[in-house]
Amino acid sequence: MFQIEEELKKLPKKPGVYVMRDKADGILYVGKAKNLHNRVRSYFRENIGRGPAIDKMVSLIARFEYIVTDSELEALVLENNLIKEHSPKYNTLLKDDKTYPYVKVTLGEPFPRILFSRSMKKDKSKYFGPYTSAAAVKDTIDLLNKLYQLRTCNKNLPKDIGAERPCLNHHIKQCLAPCQGYVDEKAYRVQVNGALEFLNGNYAPILKDLEQKMKKAAEELEFEEAARYRDLYNNVKSVAQKQKITDSGGEDKDVIALHQEGNEAVVQVFFVRDGKLIGREHYYMTHVSELPGEELFDVGEEEEYAKFQEARRKVKAETLRQFLQQFYAGTPFIPREIMIQYEVEDLELIEQWLTGRKGGRVYLRVPKIGSKEKLVELAAQNAKLILDQDREHLKREEGRTIGAVKEIAGILGLSGIERMEAFDISNTNGFENVASMVVFEKGKPKPSDYRKFRIKTVAGPDDYACMREALTRRFTHGLEEAEELRKKGMDEKLGSFTKFPDLLMMDGGRGQVNVALEVLKELGVNVPVCGMVKDDNHHTRGLYFNNVEMPIDVRSEGFKLITRVQDEAHRFAIEYHRSLRGKTQVRSVLEEIPGVGPSRRKALMRKFGSLEEIKNATLEQLLEIPELNEKVAKEILAYFQRT
Repeated sequence: MFQIEEELKKLPKKPGVYVMRDKADGILYVGKAKNLHNRVRSYFRENIGRGPAIDKMVSLIARFEYIVTDSELEALVLENNLIKEHSPKYNTLLKDDKTYPYVKVTLGEPFPRILFSRSMKKDKSKYFGPYTSAAAVKDTIDLLNKLYQLRTCNKNLPKDIGAERPCLNHHIKQCLAPCQGYVDEKAYRVQVNGALEFLNGNYAPILKDLEQKMKKAAEELEFEEAARYRDLYNNVKSVAQKQKITDSGGEDKDVIALHQEGNEAVVQVFFVRDGKLIGREHYYMTHVSELPGEELFDVGEEEEYAKFQEARRKVKAETLRQFLQQFYAGTPFIPREIMIQYEVEDLELIEQWLTGRKGGRVYLRVPKIGSKEKLVELAAQNAKLILDQDREHLKREEGRTIGAVKEIAGILGLSGIERMEAFDISNTNGFENVASMVVFEKGKPKPSDYRKFRIKTVAGPDDYACMREALTRRFTHGLEEAEELRKKGMDEKLGSFTKFPDLLMMDGGRGQVNVALEVLKELGVNVPVCGMVKDDNHHTRGLYFNNVEMPIDVRSEGFKLITRVQDEAHRFAIEYHRSLRGKTQVRSVLEEIPGVGPSRRKALMRKFGSLEEIKNATLEQLLEIPELNEKVAKEILAYFQRT
C-alpha cells in the first residue's frame, strides 16, 4: 500500500516531473520541478494559501509518482507531453486544439507545386503562414496558380514527362504543362520565384506585369484576354489591400495577452508575419486558478492594494505561462519574437525551449512603452471583449439548458437532476420494432451515450411490451457492467451503461410510466420516472409524475427542453427503424429473384446503390457485374417487369 509520508522521504533533490493520482488511479495533476523533493513535499504541508481548487486536489491524492530528468528543460518538455496526453483535471488547459493552414511551396521537387497544408514539416519545402482562414489560403493558392501557371498534379516529374496527355489546366492557360516538356526546369523556376515574391508580400512586379499585358491585349483587340488579365489584376490588388501593416521592421512575431475574471480566461494572439498582421485567434483556458477577490485585502490602503494587484498579476502570469507551454508545444511555426503581457515564471527556460524547437533564437519580451506595448494592450482588450460576449452567450445558453432543468426539477419537486434519459418506440404495424434511448446532461444532448435497441421478444405492435424489453435490457446491462467493474477493483462509473439517470422521461402518460416503474422495481433500481403527456394533436401539454398530471407553461424554457427531449427520442427511433426497414426490404425483394443470393445482392447494391436504380437497369448494365451471368440478369429484368 502506498504510504504518502514514507514516499515523501524518498523524493530526490533533482529536476523532474511529478504525477498526482486519485484512488481510481486517474491523473489529477502533472507538474515539473527544479527540485522534486521540495516541490512535491510542499503540497502536503498545512494550507498555505494555495486556493480552494488546489486544496481540493490535494485531498483527493491517493498516491504520486515522479520521473527524474537530466535538466529542468527536459522536465518542461516532459510536462507538456504528459499534460497534452492526459488532460489532467487540475491542470490549466488550453481548451482549443486548432490547426492552422499554411501555403506550402515544394522547392524540393524539380517542378515545384503550391499546396495547402495543415502542418509544417522539416523538409525542403518553404512554408508561409500560419493563416487563420483556410478559405483565404485556398483562394491565394488558386490565384497564384492562375498567375504563374504552375502545375497542380502529383505526377513524378521529370520521370513521367510525356506519359499522358496534358490536362485541362494547360488548355485554359493555367498550367505551363511541364508534364509534356513544354517548359524546362529553369524557365519554370522563374515562375516559382515570382510566386515566392508574391507570398513574401512583393506585389508590385506582378501588378505592373499584369497591367502591361492587359493594355497590350486591349490594343490588339484581344478583349477576352484583356478581361482575363484585368480580373487577375483586381484579384492581386484585393489580396494586397487586405494586408494591414503593423510594424515597419518586417519581422515575424506573435502578440499575446489575456483577460481573466474569476476562473475564466481567454487568451488573444495576434499573428504578425513579415511585419503584417495576417490574423488573430482566441483561446479558452480551463481549470485556471481563481483570481483573488478584493475582500482579501483592504483596497483602501495603498500598500494593501498593491499586494492585491500583485496577487492577481501572479495568477494571470501563471495562466499565461501555461498557455505558452501548451500552445507552442503544438504549433509548427514559432516566430523570432513573442510579445507577452506579463513577466512569467521560468521565462528564460521557456525561451531556451522555444529556441530549441525553432532551431533559431527566440525572444520573449514584455513591452512597457511605445507601439509594442499598445499592441499588447489591444490584444488584452480583444480578449476582454470575447470573454464578455461569451459570458452573455453562456448566460442565455444556461437559461436554455441548466435553467430549464432546474425548472423541470422544481415542477416535479426533485433536486440534483443532471442526467435525463428518454425512450421511444418505433415500428410499422409491428414490423421491425425498435427502441431509442437519448441522453441529456445539464440540458444538452449527449449523443455519445445514445443507445438503440432492436426488440427481440415482441412480435406485432405492442409499445408497452417493447418498452419493457428496452428498459429491462438497459438497466440490467448497467447493473451487470457495474458488478464486473467492482470485481476488478475499478470505478463502476467507467462503464458505458453504469451511469443511471437522475430522471427517466417516458414518451407518454400513465401507461408508459407504470411500465417503467415496474421494470425498475423488479431490478431494484431507484430512479424517478415522469411521462411527457401529449394532447389530441400530438403536442406536449404537461408532465405525468406520481399519478398526477402537472401542467407546464408552454412559453417557459422548461417546456421547450421537454419538447426537445421528446423530439430527439422520436427522431432517433425513427431513423433507426427506417434504416432497418430499408435494408430488410432490399434484402427481401432481391432474394425473391431466382439465382440471387446474399453475394449477388451485395454486388447489385454496390453497383447501383438503390432498389430503384436496379429496377431501371438495362441488360448490358447488369452484365457489367462480374458476379452475374446472362441467365440471372434476365431473371432480374423479368422480375421487375412483372412487379
